[in-house]
Amino acid sequence: MVTLKPMPELAEVEYFRKQWNVGLARKISTVDAPANRVLRGVDLPLLRRTLTRATLLDSAAHGKQMLFRFSKNAWLGVHLGMTGKLHITKNDAPTAKHDRLVLRQKEHSLVFTDPRQFGRILFDVNREAPAWWRRLPPQILSPQFTLERMGAFLKRHGRAPIKAVLLLQAGFPGVGNWMADEILWQARVHPRKSAGAVTQADVRKLYSRTRSMTRVALRTIGNDWTDPPKNWLFHRRWRRGGICPRDKSPLRHATIGGRTTCWCPTCQKK
Repeated sequence: MVTLKPMPELAEVEYFRKQWNVGLARKISTVDAPANRVLRGVDLPLLRRTLTRATLLDSAAHGKQMLFRFSKNAWLGVHLGMTGKLHITKNDAPTAKHDRLVLRQKEHSLVFTDPRQFGRILFDVNREAPAWWRRLPPQILSPQFTLERMGAFLKRHGRAPIKAVLLLQAGFPGVGNWMADEILWQARVHPRKSAGAVTQADVRKLYSRTRSMTRVALRTIGNDWTDPPKNWLFHRRWRRGGICPRDKSPLRHATIGGRTTCWCPTCQKK
């Protein structure tokens, strides 16, 4: 089974979004929202007052962001940060030490837990989705995420290593450290190669692998937390002494773009 790594990426976010599905079409009876760093900037009296007796209508995930829509024109945005997670408990379960928001229903409680409090809750009351949600860039599997758009984004950040550019949420929403390494490995592109130096053939491969591996990650991790294919770099990138699944060469590690990076020096030549 998948071991969660720091900073959940789009597939992990989708999995956690679904954990609150048990609460759909059900009313919130009480709201436990103690003042904490995760709720910084939120009008807590408004949140408690609005969500009490409100019904959870639906939800969506976009990259590393989640949005839950309630009746009363209420919108709850969630960013998990490094250690946040959504889960459910029995409705009479006591609030645990690291629970930052608990929405109690008749049978279950919808809980956001975050030990290190790097996550974030946003709250808005409006007829339409919050402006910050509407301004998010096109999702990787949307029709708006085109080869041309991706190529132009790489050119705008042409001096940076391609690994660092893949981590920019304005161009690749939801892609984090392991996904960026996987994309580059599958496309056979060295992570230190500058984004402006990639060939048009590389751009096409990066585009194709970004979309295809996102689909698979959502079908596996994002669906029920099962492992992605065994021949992915994913299963070896964290191992000390790991070898490339493709050509069995020893993998290398270095810090690129501020993040620990894994690649195969044989099939990802600079």
